[in-house]
Amino acid sequence: MASKESSATRSEMAKVENVIGIIMQIGVLVSALVIVIGLLMFFITGQSGYAGTTFPHSFSTIGQGIIALKPYAIIMLGLFMLILTPALRVLVSIYAFAVMKDHLYVWITTIVMIILIIAMVIGMYGI
Repeated sequence: MASKESSATRSEMAKVENVIGIIMQIGVLVSALVIVIGLLMFFITGQSGYAGTTFPHSFSTIGQGIIALKPYAIIMLGLFMLILTPALRVLVSIYAFAVMKDHLYVWITTIVMIILIIAMVIGMYGI
């Protein structure tokens, strides 16, 4: 009986690892594509879309820049997507451990997610 449970657990873990791997690959590829699109727009137009050495600092200004098709805002979106890819991996891991009823790893991974959120807030607001 124990070998059936252990092989089922291994099978579930293999599926989870595949899903996480696919998420990481898609996240990196999509963010790289967005960055390349922003760079191409920058090289074609020769302008960042912002005056002088200014650039968007907040989500709202990045969003406004994307709507206005400003190359630098699109590059910033790609970089933001790249930063969020590992955070998405942690969220998927929390879900996977919860489905497998592995409460210890749910707690550990949740703590890792909280640390990531705190680090993002500190980085954003300079606390």
